[in-house]
Amino acid sequence: MNEAAERFPTRFVAANGQRFEVIEAGEGDRLALLLHGFPENALSWHHQIAPLAEQGFRVWAVNQRGYGGSSKPSEVADYALPKLVADVAALIDASGAREVVLIAHDWGAVVAWCFAALRVRPLQRLVILNVPHPLCFARAVKRWRQARKSWYIAFFQIPRLPEWMLGRRRGAAVCGMFRGVPVDPSVMRTLRAQLADRRSATAMLNWYRALRRFGFGDLRGLRQPIETPTLVIWGENDIALDPICLEGTDRYVSDLRIERLPGISHWVQQHAPERVNALLRSFLGAGGKMS
Repeated sequence: MNEAAERFPTRFVAANGQRFEVIEAGEGDRLALLLHGFPENALSWHHQIAPLAEQGFRVWAVNQRGYGGSSKPSEVADYALPKLVADVAALIDASGAREVVLIAHDWGAVVAWCFAALRVRPLQRLVILNVPHPLCFARAVKRWRQARKSWYIAFFQIPRLPEWMLGRRRGAAVCGMFRGVPVDPSVMRTLRAQLADRRSATAMLNWYRALRRFGFGDLRGLRQPIETPTLVIWGENDIALDPICLEGTDRYVSDLRIERLPGISHWVQQHAPERVNALLRSFLGAGGKMS
């Protein structure tokens, strides 16, 4: 019963015409909304959920559309960024929270950057883990250092083949992605099960396919400086994203703090949970009180 998958109760929340599976902890009207990335799920935050609740937040770690027990719409267009951003707004509305901090990793952080830049709902704090601002990435990917690390995005556009590659041997491919990272066994089982299920794997890959097909949407909106105080936590041993992706972030964030973690991988909140939790405690304030 000590495994991560057994420790946290889940509930389902209707929002934006979808059903979202949510791990909930804590209580009150200060919401910490946690958005995971690919190929993870809400359990990727299992090291952060209890500490955030102890800080005075009501924590919602959400399985985003296409993941876990959440809705899995079938069309690529259902995963276009405007719809993913609208999911976050609808979840915040459904929570009834008075204050919101948005904490996001990987694909969840892409959504969070867009959400904050477009000022869809007020945020008290924004925390981004190992994903650059979209406009910084657009510049970085034109350079060989980042372009060679982004090869998989083109591979994921191929019909059916990526699903087969990722799902064979019961999703064993995910073990290679997390090599050297101490992932809880129950979390690893859920990740493998997601990739082994063809419908789930297609839904997850459709995030990449929609990005290639529809892009980031209104790039002019993304140029607005984010006024929300923002913490970027960056594991420097990221095999998918080069540190050059951080260059120019201060152009788009008025109140920015960047914390680099040498020797830590892309899966930063699972690879270095104590360091990440300490940074969250400092940035978010004791008892959930934010100045």
